[in-house]
Amino acid sequence: MAFVRRHGVKLSAYDFGRTTIHACQADPRFSWCAYVPEDYDEAGTERYRLLVSVHGTMRDMVAYRDDFIPFAERSRCIVLAPLFPAGITSPGELSSYKLMTPSAVRYDAVLLAMVEEVQARYRIDGDRFALFGFSGGGHFAHRFLYLHPKRLSAVSIGAPGIVTLLDFEHDFWVGVRDFEAVMGRPINLEAMRRVAVQMVIGGDDTETWEITLAKGSALWRPDGEIAGVNRPERMRALKASFENHGIAVRHDVVQGVAHRHTGLLPAVTDFLAEAMRQP
Repeated sequence: MAFVRRHGVKLSAYDFGRTTIHACQADPRFSWCAYVPEDYDEAGTERYRLLVSVHGTMRDMVAYRDDFIPFAERSRCIVLAPLFPAGITSPGELSSYKLMTPSAVRYDAVLLAMVEEVQARYRIDGDRFALFGFSGGGHFAHRFLYLHPKRLSAVSIGAPGIVTLLDFEHDFWVGVRDFEAVMGRPINLEAMRRVAVQMVIGGDDTETWEITLAKGSALWRPDGEIAGVNRPERMRALKASFENHGIAVRHDVVQGVAHRHTGLLPAVTDFLAEAMRQP
């Protein structure tokens, strides 16, 4: 017999399992949905880890939630999937959430506001959460780690096209030499060393059409290719830059997989399961 969820006391039937989509109360231009284990009991005492799953450029946020449902049930965690719509900073723009450079929007602050809403609604275990992002979400994930390492227990960085190296010899976005001046807060290496880090990519993820910056574009930099020309090269360079500062990285290359997050999920959930077993 299928599990039938009825209204709770403060929560509605739409707040269990696959939740409805909620506007972020801090900024309703953004929204989120969640997955809550089906047997979540409002009157219970069990506390749940939180996993944030960030979409790529297609912004298929519901898929980024639903793909983690079996993991959420096994691991007793709640999955939060944010939506950062295109066109927020200008008509047709696709990538402002990826670089998170200060503008009219602080995407990191928007995500933290969503986390607070979920914490207020459900019994979340602690203030630190796990973060997964693929492609554009992989951009977001490693730059969020630079900004807020104390909020993360684990981060899985999936196949970002353009990376910001943990390199104090180059300015942002290539490196982090001027990170505090640009982003308003310094890099905290000690806190980053306490976060479990995975970098994950498909073995066939070698296309460059989307990630090659044309000279004269807003993001083009003369040193913009020091990390390499394709995603595998750039991920290896990102990994080396972390390890140069004593940050351990689990590097997974999933053979036979191109640029699609679903093929990486077994490696990602294996990493997250291990990270969530830690206190």
